[in-house]
This record gives sequence, structure tokens and C-alpha cells, in this order.
Amino acid sequence: MTIFFDDLAVDDEWTSGEYAVTEAEIREFADQYDPQWFHTDPDRAAEESPYEGLIASGWHTTAMTMRLLVDNFLSDAATMGAKGVDELRWRRPVEPGDSLSIQATVEDKAVDSESRGTVRLRIETTNGDDEPVCTMVGIVMFARREE
Repeated sequence: MTIFFDDLAVDDEWTSGEYAVTEAEIREFADQYDPQWFHTDPDRAAEESPYEGLIASGWHTTAMTMRLLVDNFLSDAATMGAKGVDELRWRRPVEPGDSLSIQATVEDKAVDSESRGTVRLRIETTNGDDEPVCTMVGIVMFARREE
């Protein structure tokens, strides 16, 4: 069933399955998009980094969050893209072997036109120890049901 703007209510929540983070993926993402040594060089990171090992780029953490959001909610919704993201924070490092999951909550919604509305989704990504690693508010456009 497709979820439209009209089907959503403030405080509706969704949770996700898990996303397994690998060292290979961390290094591959970093090599292409954020090639800082603490994302790409596990030996140096283990010796010199305050994290005592390789960590994922915050941008990679955000991308994994988006994957979980699409797989567990947005793929069943009449979304029309996003207007942006507010309050993006990387709360703690994501490490190889972490298992990420998300909780998304409708924080607010507003009608934009007869055909579209905007929903503010508060998203929290946690690791396998249920510690927050990323939080943000997505500003997502949804189609409205035709009357």
C-alpha cells in the first residue's frame, strides 16, 4: 500500500531492520568521497586516531541512514523528494562491525498545495548497542491523495 501525505499523522513512527557496516565499505566510500586518513588507513587510525581505529565518514553514516529510510519506509510512500535536512548531527563514530538501525517519527506536517504536502521526519540512527550515531530532521515532500 502506498503511503500518502494524508495517511500520515504527527507522532507516527517507523523502525528499520539492521545494516551491517564493513571495513571494506567504510574504506571504499572514504576513498571516493572523504579520503581522510582515519577513514582510509586502518593501521594509522589504530595508532594515531583518538578513536583507536578506522571510523566511517559522517557523510557515509548519513548515506547508510538514507538507505535504511528508503528500504523501510520511503519505498512504500508517495514521496516527491526532499527540501533539505535540518539538525544533522553525528553523535558518535560508526566503526566496522557496527549494526545500524533507524527510527523515524513524523514531527510535523503542512499542506503545500492540493497535490502535495511537506512532512518533517525526525530520524535517529543507532548502533548495535542502541547508542545514537546520527540524528537529523528530513523535510520530505509527499503527494496527496486525489479526491
